[in-house]
Amino acid sequence: MTQHKIDEISAVVFDAYGTLFNLDAMTATARESLDEKAQLLIGLWRQKQLEYSWLRSLMGRHADFWEVTGEALDYALAAMGTQIPGLRHRLMSCYLTPTAYPEALDVLTRLKSQDQRLAILSNGTPAMLDSGTKAAGMQPWLDAVLSVESVGVFKPHPSVYKLATDHFKLPPEQIAFVSSNGWDVAGAAAFGFQVIWVNRMGQPQENLPAVPTATLPNLSSLPELLS
Repeated sequence: MTQHKIDEISAVVFDAYGTLFNLDAMTATARESLDEKAQLLIGLWRQKQLEYSWLRSLMGRHADFWEVTGEALDYALAAMGTQIPGLRHRLMSCYLTPTAYPEALDVLTRLKSQDQRLAILSNGTPAMLDSGTKAAGMQPWLDAVLSVESVGVFKPHPSVYKLATDHFKLPPEQIAFVSSNGWDVAGAAAFGFQVIWVNRMGQPQENLPAVPTATLPNLSSLPELLS
């Protein structure tokens, strides 16, 4: 993993789902009903969730992330022939009650002690993010929670990343953007952020035009990287 110090950062902006919010509870919830098929369902759900967000953005037919997430789950359940009463509700509820990754709250505390301004920038709706940050115990550390609903299009559209530069009144190069999603990393880097890829799964880098400034296996060493 690449780790070289990044200087002159005035704000740190995080992706939410999979970066700060741990959604492993979805797999555990699915496993209660589907056993070994649980991972297949969750994988297909996530794939369709992303596809639908990108396709709606290209089509100019925006719907909020809660609706898109539900549509993707309905597809995944239908594709697997799964009709289990209450499963859809239980899985969707996981997006409202995420836990924080084990190191996340400590990292936010340490960044705050370095006088960093902190924000979330997410595809999630304001209601989803409000519920999620409360459930994960993150609200006291965040200066802003920014949702794509302000611009009506999903990441990686540049207008989404501009929400952060507008909010903090900073040029992109003075903002560190942190995400676990390779496609989000590429989009944020193309916009001009200093991007840290939290590559929790050890995935190869995406073959896209922009690359991360640094790559970490988790959030733990982020404060040292930005100090």
